[in-house]
Amino acid sequence: MTVLPDDGLSLAAEFPDATLEQWQRLVAGVLRKAGKDVSDTAAGEALTTALEDGLHVRPLYNALDLVPDPGVPGFAPFVRGSRPEGNTPVGWDIRQQHSAVDGDAVLADLENGVTSLWLVLGEGGIPVSSLGRALDGVLLDLAPVVLDAGREVEPAARELLRLYEERGVPKSAARGNLGADPLGHEARTGERLDFAPVTGLARLCADEYAGVRGLTVDALPYHEAGGSAAQELGCSLATGVAYLRELTDAGLSVEQASAQLEFRYAATADQFLTIAKLRAARRLWARVTEVCGAPAGQVQHVVTSPVMMTRRDPWVNMLRTTVATLAAGAGGADSVTVLPFDHALGLPDAFARRIARNTSTILVEESHLSRVIDPAGGSWYVERLTDELAHAAWEFFQKIEGAGGQAEGLRSGRLGQDLADTWEARGTKLAKRREPITGVSEFPHLAEKPVERAPAPARPSGGLPRVRRDDAYEALRARSDAHLAATGLRPRIFLAALGPAAAHTARLTFASNLFQAGGIEPVTGGTFEDSGAVEVCLCSSDALYEEQAEAVAATLKAAGAGHVFLAGRPADYTGVDGYVFAGCDAVAVLSATLDRMGVS
Repeated sequence: MTVLPDDGLSLAAEFPDATLEQWQRLVAGVLRKAGKDVSDTAAGEALTTALEDGLHVRPLYNALDLVPDPGVPGFAPFVRGSRPEGNTPVGWDIRQQHSAVDGDAVLADLENGVTSLWLVLGEGGIPVSSLGRALDGVLLDLAPVVLDAGREVEPAARELLRLYEERGVPKSAARGNLGADPLGHEARTGERLDFAPVTGLARLCADEYAGVRGLTVDALPYHEAGGSAAQELGCSLATGVAYLRELTDAGLSVEQASAQLEFRYAATADQFLTIAKLRAARRLWARVTEVCGAPAGQVQHVVTSPVMMTRRDPWVNMLRTTVATLAAGAGGADSVTVLPFDHALGLPDAFARRIARNTSTILVEESHLSRVIDPAGGSWYVERLTDELAHAAWEFFQKIEGAGGQAEGLRSGRLGQDLADTWEARGTKLAKRREPITGVSEFPHLAEKPVERAPAPARPSGGLPRVRRDDAYEALRARSDAHLAATGLRPRIFLAALGPAAAHTARLTFASNLFQAGGIEPVTGGTFEDSGAVEVCLCSSDALYEEQAEAVAATLKAAGAGHVFLAGRPADYTGVDGYVFAGCDAVAVLSATLDRMGVS
């Protein structure tokens, strides 16, 4: 053992070690001062946050939070990465999506940092016959191409391989993915595809195109249908297992079959959950392939979540995608696609594509995020979250397999119902603003000029639904917009501030924020009679409510107010018709308010 000399730089050497019991006692004391009567040992539990899938995030983790050994990067169980070097040499693959024939945009991306292309072909995308035109000027021996062609996967794949040959790209130099994903297509559209052509493509890649994969296991349909992290992982495992069975039945070895698969996951602005999800995904796939006799790493393509993208105040999407990209990189993604901030509005413009590709470039080149292999490794919190998420996902995977597999789950409707149940529970949190959406349910800006884009081609549908976090609020805002277009004014509510600013400011701000989330313009100056409003919300302290609420409510109703709210917890004030407070169902309140105002 090497003994280091005393250099006089010991940190906190003169202080005794803090214990868990001391921390619990101090936290419990703070909670008791805040009115929560908890014991010392229950202090941590009182600050625990519940997540989906039965997971919980505690306020403190320590060395006693034991988890299985995550191994080392590049070796089973691959928790810390599928390659020993991680992304350290050049960073992750920056992959940009294109769904329209725009050769200039494709070349601009490649000339400015993008390292591979994700092309949507067929219905809702680039015609297969136009693939060559979309790739005009692209050096196919340098830029990997990933296809996403749905039912047209075979002709699209054949066309790409023809382009390789036509442009003199050696088979050994070709890189990319033909993108066959029959179950993903079925999840999107409800349409069943024959697996035989997919087997042929996989065999061709295995035999002749070593750098090209044949299949994608796309978990985005399940994420976009409202699934949780564990459900997304469970569906990807079940799909991957189904593809392994098909390919090995067709004569490929387990090693060959596994090498044909690339997994696609969503990255959200919940950075630690995303990091844990990618690490857990590699561990779970390693377990699947280990059981099959050939432990293998998982190749991961990660896409910033479409579900989190908002249509109102879309500029905030830049912040969301930055956090999501950081999480994808820290989680060990091999390729990352940053959706442009205007993705939910239609076809992205050049500025949006530039910001999207530069998000990865800044994190790789300026923040040096890729220079550390598995930067979250060793964090007691991340390691524990990875382990718990892996167990939850494995349980969901076993549920799917026990019911007949991924295809049967889709066709029976059981899988769709599981995802819908998860989204319904999450929708309740969104409606109550327990899960805030900046710029939509929190801090909306009614006067902001909308961002307009050319409409994107309609993508195939008919299978699982596509949801967004802002759906309920977007419906409310659309009603307000229609009213504005028809009358020249938005629906209004008068906020009646009682007492001095110190008494009413907090609740006035709260009420203004809440009503704007539904497209209702708050009026805070002047009198009710001059406001043009038909409803009122009283804003003040509990003490002033006791003194003035009933009298003021009566005066306002005499002046023509049809409905009087009070910003505060429900009580029994005569003349007050409703209450708005933190945790109330904002969507229900706002929808009912628009109904009373005649806003359809």
